[in-house]
Amino acid sequence: MRIGDIDIHPLTDGTFRASPAYFGEHVRPDGHEDLFQQRDGMAWLPIGSFLVRTGERVILVDAGMGPALNDTDPRRLLVGGQLPLGLRAIGVAPADITDVVCTHLHSDHCGWLFDFDAVPVFPNATIWFGTADWTHFVDGPQARMAEHLRQGLRTAAETGDHLNLLTQDTTIAPGLTLIMTAGHTPGHLCVIISSGDRRALLLGDAIICPVQLDEPTWSSLGDVDPALAQTVRDRLFRELEDPRTVGVGAHFPELAFGRVLTGEGRRWYT
Repeated sequence: MRIGDIDIHPLTDGTFRASPAYFGEHVRPDGHEDLFQQRDGMAWLPIGSFLVRTGERVILVDAGMGPALNDTDPRRLLVGGQLPLGLRAIGVAPADITDVVCTHLHSDHCGWLFDFDAVPVFPNATIWFGTADWTHFVDGPQARMAEHLRQGLRTAAETGDHLNLLTQDTTIAPGLTLIMTAGHTPGHLCVIISSGDRRALLLGDAIICPVQLDEPTWSSLGDVDPALAQTVRDRLFRELEDPRTVGVGAHFPELAFGRVLTGEGRRWYT
C-alpha cells in the first residue's frame, strides 16, 4: 500500500484462530461461512504488523506474537514466530528499524520487543505505546505479561532510553500520527498515515474484523471496556466512509485494506 509518498508493507507473524464465541457468547457462524471455515467452524486470521517508511524513519507498527504459542482459551489460539522472516523478505534488518509502535500490549502485538533475555530485538528503535497500557499490563495489580517483556520494558523505563509513553494524540514522524482509542485496552492507539489528500488508518485491535460493520454487537474476548470499545469501533467505521481513507486491522483477513461504502446500507469494500 502506498499513501502519497509513504510506503506501508503488511507483514504477518503467524496465525490467530478464533471461534465464534471469541466475538461473544451469542455469536453463531450462520450467515458468515466466509469467515468461519466449514472445515472446523473457526476463523483463521493473521497476526499482523505493518512496516511504514516515511522520510528517514522505518517504523514497525505492532511487534507480533514472538516465537510463542497461546492456547489458554478454547475460544482462541495464537501462534507466532514469522515476523523476522517477513522483514528479511523485504530487505529490512532489526537494526534498520527506528521506531516500534505497539497499538497495545496484548501478547500478539509486543512479542518481538525483547528476546528471552530481555534484550531489545530492535536495538536502535524507540518504542511507543499508551501510558494506560503500562499500568494495566506491566505494573497493575492484575498485570499479565511475559516476564522477559516486562523486564525489558522496565529496564528501558529505568534508563529513560528509547521508550515513549503517550497520553494524547501525537505526531511522531512525517505523516504519521498516533491517536488514543481506548476501549480494547486502556491505552490502545490507532495510527493515522497521511500524505497529500489520502489517509490510511492502522486500527490495531480497535476493529478486530470487518464483519463487525455488519454485526455491531460482535465484540472481542480481549475488550477491557466493551461499551467504550464499541463506541470507538463505530467512530472508526464512520471515518472509513471517507473515500480518501482506507483502513486495516492487525487481524483483518489477508491484511487487506478497505473502506466503508455507503448508499443503500453500508458495506465493507476492499
